[in-house]
This record gives sequence, structure tokens and C-alpha cells, in this order.
Amino acid sequence: MAQGAERRFVKVEKGLGPQGRIAVVRFDRGDNVNAFSYQAMRELRDVTRDFEDDLDTSVVILTGSAKAFSAGFDLKDPEGRLRDTATIAEKIHRQRLGPKMSRAWQEMDQVTIAAIEGHCIGGGAALVVSLDFRFCGKGAHFRIPEVELGMNMSWGSIPRMIALMGPARTKQAVILASDRIPAADALEWGLVEKVVDDGQALAAAMEFAERIAKQPPIPVRMTKTTVNRVTFALHDLGSHMDAEQNVLTGLTEDYKEGTSAFREKRKPTFKGR
Repeated sequence: MAQGAERRFVKVEKGLGPQGRIAVVRFDRGDNVNAFSYQAMRELRDVTRDFEDDLDTSVVILTGSAKAFSAGFDLKDPEGRLRDTATIAEKIHRQRLGPKMSRAWQEMDQVTIAAIEGHCIGGGAALVVSLDFRFCGKGAHFRIPEVELGMNMSWGSIPRMIALMGPARTKQAVILASDRIPAADALEWGLVEKVVDDGQALAAAMEFAERIAKQPPIPVRMTKTTVNRVTFALHDLGSHMDAEQNVLTGLTEDYKEGTSAFREKRKPTFKGR
């Protein structure tokens, strides 16, 4: 999508704050579920290009709707259902969209802040850990259901979660896929930086963004880049096979059982096949 082209689910507002150096990107499908369709992911990937040549914006806040950040990948998305009949090459190609979206946000020059209300599930969690900071309402919760659906946790999120929470908490969050992570636990684990009253995540993120925006832009960008380069120097070792692993798990009987159980609202029974 070309810069400035019409988007269905993502809106951008620039020039905010006393210095005019803050932007807000809103992802809202208008249904209080906010799942990631392929179209939504393309828009969230491509919106980062709006800031590639933007030397006036120092901070970008990403938020969802007032009641939900994201329910993760939309298993009912018609375009997504095509994976059932796609070739292996097509499946790998499609599966790389999520990682590309997350990496695009990680590699933005601007400081990025996620303002989270309500649920932040699966791909939603994978996206927010690619940002620099995360603020959430006290009623927000996180959940990473991929393993229970018979899949691996993809989108390059494992190294990012380890950097935030450490190995043990990352394993707990990903392997015990049914467990909700309430906002208070997310704060204790290091998954988020601040918890505020419900409905105030965006305001808190804006207040924090204003503090950053008052700092000299050039060393701010340099500092972010240096910290990210050091933190994710070995990133590819843990995520370069994300897409292939996802396609492989998608061929298993456990994947079929996991996704069927999800649609039928029942507990899955896995057999390791």
C-alpha cells in the first residue's frame, strides 16, 4: 500500500502534543474484537512507512479500540482460510506477513509505545512486544493461545519476550496457553511498563510520550537504535525458522484438533501427531 493510501482499519494522527512531535496510530475494526485479518496486518505493516522520512515525529503511540487491543489472528478470515489449500511455498510466504509487520514496528526510528485496553491475545501480544514501551489499563489481560491451537509462537516474538520477561516467564506464558496474564502480573513479569485505570492507557502513553518528545530528537533515535541492536543481536537465531515451524505445525493432527476445538468451543485432546 502506498504512503497515504486509503486504509480500512488503521488511522494516523500526527502533530500531537505541545511540541507537535507525537503521532497516534489507531487500529480499530469497529467490532471490539480487533482480530488481525491479512488486510489488517498489511495495513499495520505499511503504516510504518508513513514515518520513514518523518524527522518531525519523535514518538508513535499504537492503540486499539477502547475495549480491545487485538484478539490476535482472525481464524475466520476468508483470506486466512486459504492456507488449507495452499502449497507449502504459499503457506510460508503468507506466514511471513506477521513477522514482517512486527519487525517493521521494531525497526522504526521513532520511540514506540503501545496503549492497551481490554484483551491483547496471540498476535496482539506478538505485536506489542516489538514496540519500545507498553502501557495498559488495569482490566487488560494478555494470552498467548498458539500452543493450545497446535501451533508454535511465531512472528519473531520469542526473543522479544525473553528480553522483557526472561526465559522462565516466557515459557510459562507461551506453554500454558490457556492462562490469562492479568495486567498486574504483566507488570510484575516485565511484559508491560505501566498499569493505569481502565480507559486511561492512551492518556498515560501520551503523557509519557510528551516527556520523550521534549528531549533532543537525534540522540533519542540513536539511543533507541543502539539498545535495540544490542538487545536483538542474536534475534535471528531464535526466529529465522518461525514461518517454517508454523507451516510444519499446521500440517499436524494436533493443529486440526486445536483449531477445531477453538471453533467448537471445547477443550482439545492432543496426541502428539
